[in-house]
Amino acid sequence: MDIIEQAREIGKAIQKDDRFVKMRTAEQAAEEDKDLQDLIGQYNLKHMSLQNELQKQERDEDKVKSYQQSMNALYESIMKNPHMETYSRARVDFDGLMRRVNAIIQQSAQGADPETADYTESACAGDCSACAGCH
Repeated sequence: MDIIEQAREIGKAIQKDDRFVKMRTAEQAAEEDKDLQDLIGQYNLKHMSLQNELQKQERDEDKVKSYQQSMNALYESIMKNPHMETYSRARVDFDGLMRRVNAIIQQSAQGADPETADYTESACAGDCSACAGCH
């Protein structure tokens, strides 16, 4: 088996992992939640309005403030939605898995022993440009 076939096998294993399944199930439930999707749509419209106002040479600071307040309120409502809460938790768990997988591959590609290579919080060097993400 060549390395590309092995990568495809890793992809299949990721899709079978419980963290992936939970994330996708939560994502689908969030997408099917009409109230949540309505809030997200409202948030996106406010965001576009804010961006349009910010691009004006003579922007209305009251409008900017109003858009920002509306967006903050909508964001809070979105994040309090049970489907979004479930999705967010599942996404954090899945992202943790991917950080580990990516760290093992990256470290192995740099000559580390694949048997001991792993993700550690302390491995962050502070330069996010070369990082798969820690947040």
